[in-house]
Amino acid sequence: MGAEDNHYDIIIIGGGSAGYAAARTALEYTQSVAVVDGSDELGGLCILKGCMPSKTLLFSAEIAHTAQKGKRLGLHQERVHVDVAALQDRKRELISEFAGYRAGQLQDGRFKLYRSNARFLDHLTIQLTDGTELWSDKYVIATGSKVSEPSIPGLDSVGYLTSDDILSADKLPDSVVVLGGGIVACELAQYLNRTGVRVTIVQRSPHLLKELSADASVVLKSALQSEGISVFTDTHIENIRRAEDSVVVQFKHDGMTCYAHGRDVFNALGREPNTSFLNLELADIQVSNSGHIETNMMQQTTNPAIYAAGDCAGPEEIVHIAILQGENAVNHALGGKINEVNYDTITKVVFTDPQIAVVGLSRMELEIREVEFVESSFPFSDHGKSMIMDALYGYVRVFAKRSDGTVLGAECVGKDAGELIHTLAVAVATKLKVEDLLAVHWYHPTLSEIWTYPLEEIQEAIVS
Repeated sequence: MGAEDNHYDIIIIGGGSAGYAAARTALEYTQSVAVVDGSDELGGLCILKGCMPSKTLLFSAEIAHTAQKGKRLGLHQERVHVDVAALQDRKRELISEFAGYRAGQLQDGRFKLYRSNARFLDHLTIQLTDGTELWSDKYVIATGSKVSEPSIPGLDSVGYLTSDDILSADKLPDSVVVLGGGIVACELAQYLNRTGVRVTIVQRSPHLLKELSADASVVLKSALQSEGISVFTDTHIENIRRAEDSVVVQFKHDGMTCYAHGRDVFNALGREPNTSFLNLELADIQVSNSGHIETNMMQQTTNPAIYAAGDCAGPEEIVHIAILQGENAVNHALGGKINEVNYDTITKVVFTDPQIAVVGLSRMELEIREVEFVESSFPFSDHGKSMIMDALYGYVRVFAKRSDGTVLGAECVGKDAGELIHTLAVAVATKLKVEDLLAVHWYHPTLSEIWTYPLEEIQEAIVS
């Protein structure tokens, strides 16, 4: 193989959502494209170990939970038995289809695929696991994230489950202590509980889902506790030890020493960028205190020939953001196009029950920016369709500019919030005003019409 065979116009390191989006976009500019992916299986985190498998299992668990509420709805049946192995079979079948499609896209010959890990030797050269050296004029790093390993006394010695373990287990323990109160912790804690596992959550921050509003956290905590999950927030974990057939987590809470017992402990204290093997320092690439690769708004790193996208770059670990970042990185690298991601219009969804969804700017962000705004809320517990569905947890909230009613942000905590938020996402992204949304025919009775109540209140406040 000649030296020219090892050179590419652009090399993408990582074949997940961001990496594939970058490679696909690069073909619009050049045929000299390589993808380097050393994972055990092609597909990326979302397909293999994240969004798709978790939501598949969560949906089944939600159906089981709804069925168990049958008596309240006038239905009588024997107790629902959850067959975890059968749930996993369905999940594997679906994920195999999704992953197979992505693998086919990576292997269809449009670009060179190297099934290997890579590390930088200098500014523009990488070395594969087998010693092969490749170089390129441009790179995009899209290596994703991995489960973080927190420094908690005793955690390593007792062993712990990760989200990967939970999402692949055909048999679950009878009890689990969940460390953490983020998205993964809350979603999978509820899944475990609804499949028959006794669950205790121990969260260090003052409230669950610390990145979201305290109001949303209060609703979710109440819902989880109503299902029998023990929730401790604002704690300090002191140590973890094994006692006979259980794990004991010792922590401080409200000035007292407390203990949580479970057959296993589930480490859900977050993820970190998967970059430690890349030798970033040899390519003059800097990382932040969180470990994320530092980038500008065009996704350029501190080495202007190298870009980063997706979970390894942040600031949001969301699939559609990773795709936009991957596309924008290549468009800038090969075409000189500047098309920054607008994080002010971002949509986020947590697939707990009730779901939590937000779009645009939060109250805190608006206050920090000193924006004059009006807000209004309305509860699901007083909404006709949600009462029919016995989906009473939560609320909707809208933020609008005081001067003209432009919609700036919204929160939805409740049944199908992940679907309902997109009405307001369209409004935020296209700068619609409250009066524009009120011109819509909102059908009754639907969940969607719940938005009309805060919208009408804001409109009255603006015109008065």
